[in-house]
Amino acid sequence: MKIPIVNEQDEIIRYEDRETRNPKDICRITGLWITDHEENILLAQRAFTKKLSPGLWGPAVAGTVEEGETYESNILKEVKEEIGLTGLKLVLGPKVRRSTSHEYFVQWFTAVVDHDYPFVKKDDEVESIRWFSKEEVLKLLEKKPEMFLANFKQYKEYFF
Repeated sequence: MKIPIVNEQDEIIRYEDRETRNPKDICRITGLWITDHEENILLAQRAFTKKLSPGLWGPAVAGTVEEGETYESNILKEVKEEIGLTGLKLVLGPKVRRSTSHEYFVQWFTAVVDHDYPFVKKDDEVESIRWFSKEEVLKLLEKKPEMFLANFKQYKEYFF
């Protein structure tokens, strides 16, 4: 699959194959932060078969923008594929430039979903999905940070 490679202004400069792109090339990622009406947070554990960060907990949904997609069309596709959620009312969140093992912009979205929504996870993407209280997440981040994606502590700045 081809993905957009962008410059520091998030302007597309070319397309590259996702699997063979240079990690120094900047790509586009989406993330969805889901809460319920009581402000519990839905987190997803990445499948143990994933190439990057297998088994770690992170936002409910995330994905890499593909050729022909916008940030919004990508997250709507990913949320349906990964956890079976449809009819979502998205709220645009921050867009952040990150440098980790690879370079990317992440466009965040938020949504509020009923706690009892019947999520259906895609097994090759998601190992587990679970609601956490804000206090539980903060406690786990302090005592077991290795459970979470490397950038997870930074998510607190945007969503807590």
